[in-house]
Amino acid sequence: MLTYLVIGMTYAFASAVQPGPLQAYIISQTIRHGWRRTLPAACSPLLSDGPIIVLMLVVLTHLPAWLIPAVRLAGGLLLLLFAFLAARTWWRHDAGGPAPSTARPRSLLGATAVNLMSPGPYLGWSLVMGPLLLKGWSEAPANGIALLAGFYGVMVSSMAVIIMLAGTARGLGPRANRALIGCSALALAGLGVWQLWAWAAGIPAR
Repeated sequence: MLTYLVIGMTYAFASAVQPGPLQAYIISQTIRHGWRRTLPAACSPLLSDGPIIVLMLVVLTHLPAWLIPAVRLAGGLLLLLFAFLAARTWWRHDAGGPAPSTARPRSLLGATAVNLMSPGPYLGWSLVMGPLLLKGWSEAPANGIALLAGFYGVMVSSMAVIIMLAGTARGLGPRANRALIGCSALALAGLGVWQLWAWAAGIPAR
């Protein structure tokens, strides 16, 4: 159970600090409207991910058994790609991420909509977290619960910290942002290597 908890926490941290549409949205809203009004947006993954998880799990449970190792391989390669992109961002000092949204903010609902329209959650739950959740749950429901608890505990907490830092400092600052992205690259690379090792070793995916 501890293994699944740590994996969920690690992947959540790596996802939360990556520059992306949701991060750009909440930072722009915080700068314009203050961290108190934007803080509910930290909970947006709890709303947006539900339908995504259900959809991806339905797809995964109907995949033929011979295709599951290919999904695991694709997930490991995807994590390494994300690690490479994060490392490239770290190297280039490009910590600002995408340009802030100019749309009028709606805090929690707006962030939920942004996350639903972003490809990251779909890729993550179809190629990485979804297979892990099915495998953990098949071993013991506590493993699946630990994975979800670790992931969303760290995800919501990290987003809340980003919002508060953006509110107090008007942005994370280039050095802090670069350090977070560097840690994210290492975490993603570690998860990717672990996923590929599990694929090569033939460990059952579910």
